[in-house]
Amino acid sequence: MASATAAAAAYDYEDVAVAGAAQDLGYDPNFVPDSVKSFVVHMYRHIREKNVYEIHQMYETSFQTLSDRLFKDSPWPSVDAVAQYVENDHVFCLLYKEMWYRHLYARLSPTLKQRIDSWDNYCNLFQVVLHGVVNMQLPNQWLWDMVDEFVYQFQSFCQYRAKMKNKTEQEIALLRQFDQAWNVFGVLNFLQALVEKSTIVQILEQEKEGLEQFTATDGYDYSGGSNVLKVLGYFSMVGLLRVHCLLGDYQTGLKCLQPIDISQQGVYTSVIGSHIATIYHYGFASLMLRRYVDGIREFNKILSYIYKTKQYHQRSPQYEQILKKNEQMYALLAICLSLCPQVKLVEEIVNSQLREKYGDKMIKMQKYDDEAFALYDELFSYACPKFITPSVPSYDEPLVNYNQDAYRLQLKLFLYEVKQQQLLSGVRTFLKLYSTISLEKLANYMEVDVPTLRTILMTYKHKTHAVDADGKITSNADIDFYIVDDMVHVVESKPSKRYGDYFLRQIVKLEGMINELDRVKLE
Repeated sequence: MASATAAAAAYDYEDVAVAGAAQDLGYDPNFVPDSVKSFVVHMYRHIREKNVYEIHQMYETSFQTLSDRLFKDSPWPSVDAVAQYVENDHVFCLLYKEMWYRHLYARLSPTLKQRIDSWDNYCNLFQVVLHGVVNMQLPNQWLWDMVDEFVYQFQSFCQYRAKMKNKTEQEIALLRQFDQAWNVFGVLNFLQALVEKSTIVQILEQEKEGLEQFTATDGYDYSGGSNVLKVLGYFSMVGLLRVHCLLGDYQTGLKCLQPIDISQQGVYTSVIGSHIATIYHYGFASLMLRRYVDGIREFNKILSYIYKTKQYHQRSPQYEQILKKNEQMYALLAICLSLCPQVKLVEEIVNSQLREKYGDKMIKMQKYDDEAFALYDELFSYACPKFITPSVPSYDEPLVNYNQDAYRLQLKLFLYEVKQQQLLSGVRTFLKLYSTISLEKLANYMEVDVPTLRTILMTYKHKTHAVDADGKITSNADIDFYIVDDMVHVVESKPSKRYGDYFLRQIVKLEGMINELDRVKLE
């Protein structure tokens, strides 16, 4: 794809990118305001000096400020216009274009030509990282955003391409010509190549033996080397999890993430966006593989963390995304707990928020009726990733939109599982009431015959067990049982009460009331 831009320039049709820019009257891609000159000159200097702190400040704050002030509804100046101020440095120009396209996607609607050019730029940038000599230190935030945006633009392209109904002949001709742009194999190959070339899996293994300091230094190289390849390789494992989730291949996605121990702090927790994306996709994949306990445990940890720290991220450009993912993860936690009641795994503060948001719905979801089924449908549709169909459409057949096909398939599979689980909710209700009960008596209560009951109990055993990451069969059930001589013996795990959490919440409430009373002025 390195020649994609050159080929596109020779294309006979009207350049869609120019038409897109023309919509914004007054935008001149060659005009560089003084503040932008200053920005690129200083950014270039800090990158050459490996001043990570200053690069992070400019990337996170200055770039956003200038975007809000000067480029709210238009793109930044073109890379050709700013290249002269940075000695035409090839790598810096690739980094600038990466930010340029990310701003375009966030603020405007990219044209097909711009989507293809962005793919071309990522190809060139990753080729330099994989095969060139990159002597830079970049902030983790920027490196995470590169991987995150790369996967997002792939997802966006697949959704865009799948809406074939209103495509013009020019767009279809472009899609045919650049059929390798955002190809699923290309995307997966780049992410996998970054993982392998960075040797990050081996580095993390050596760290466990005390031979490496990767996590201790947050991935930075304080001996004067570069952190770019290693950290991009690290974040690419999260990128692979996300892509496989979008494709509906949850097993492979979790396998890609295995080298990262998410039960511990790691480089993935050093960037809030990376932390949330990792746990969101890990939890969702666990839900789809019936590993409910794993999902509940990790959702609980991240939701508790967001609750305690979200005020520190209010000025962050990612704040809205943090809040959205927070709400989606509460919906996924509600689904997990409805299918696998394990309240003892959830902290008091998370449980309180969950009851506030979904308490009524969760009670209804325990029943076996159409309303409960509709609620599972609603929560899944709200909280699931935007699934994609990565295959190229058939341009010769009648053009139809197929962008919802992948989502409908995953929803259908999920609801099929829910239907099977709902049949078992009656069994659990009766088992909670008894320590021992005869098969005949239980069959009478459930209005089935004994052979059918045995089938239901076997199904319950199957559905409450899952294969974990190590290939072992583990139980998700809070109630287990065994049968001896036609008698069902029930084993219930008693949740340990967390008195500390309860008292801490009451203390915080009391302090809040005292502060309110202090503000009241008595006449």
